[in-house]
Amino acid sequence: MTGKTVLVTGATGGIGLATAAGLAGLGARVGIVGRDAARSEAAAKQLRAVGGQVDVFIADVSSQDEVRRLADEALAAYPRLDVLVNNVGGYWATRHTTVDGLEHTFAVNHLAPFLLTNLLLDRLRASAPARVVTVSSGAQAMGTLDFGDLQGEQDYSGQRAYNQSKLANVMFTYELARRLAGSGVTANVLHPGVVRTDFGREDSKGWMRLMLPVIRPFMKNPERGAATSIYLASSAEVEGVTGRYFANGKPTASSKASQDGAAVARLWDVSAELVGLGATPTGHA
Repeated sequence: MTGKTVLVTGATGGIGLATAAGLAGLGARVGIVGRDAARSEAAAKQLRAVGGQVDVFIADVSSQDEVRRLADEALAAYPRLDVLVNNVGGYWATRHTTVDGLEHTFAVNHLAPFLLTNLLLDRLRASAPARVVTVSSGAQAMGTLDFGDLQGEQDYSGQRAYNQSKLANVMFTYELARRLAGSGVTANVLHPGVVRTDFGREDSKGWMRLMLPVIRPFMKNPERGAATSIYLASSAEVEGVTGRYFANGKPTASSKASQDGAAVARLWDVSAELVGLGATPTGHA
């Protein structure tokens, strides 16, 4: 990855930090995105201590204004962008709304990567061959899209909102890959496995707090959890591979719901409207 530039969201801890560390270790210049300045600088210091070339970007991606500012700062900093890793994500047991009035889980886990990717598409195209790697979850298999209540206003469940957002990650990737066909930019999505991180720490259910100490010893460490992200971002084996769902470093089938072409197209259009891009996103020919 020497000479390559990579932007990783949600990179101040867990899978994101391990992904940034792995790619920096391969020689890439890595931009790490976090919402907390102190945590972001601490992560950068950790990576620089082992020779990593690291830039820090501060943004709370639950805010669309901050996603746009992040994109502007990344474009100003990077004349070329070889890889975008959409890693940011989380779980919230209770319904919260963002500054944009959107349900928090859907906004952070799906709309933020959707908007950021679209805002960076022209730079990725100009840098081709380039890659977009999005972190989903095996929870996508339990996800359903309720277009009548995407924001969970009528009936909210933290798990259902999370499953829906992870399904949306897969569907977004499939449509992105279709739209980018022939551009030299690939788009793939992955399940990192069940990983020991601070996932859900801000707002978790009681059963989760009780069970985590029991199951933590059986969960992957962040380095193992980041392995598929690093592979998709860097390996020559997947050069030109696009529109696939990976788990444990291997392409595998995603849920039947994720392969509903009409729903995939509808999700793209609804998402574009929710982030103010209109039906034709920035950078789409």
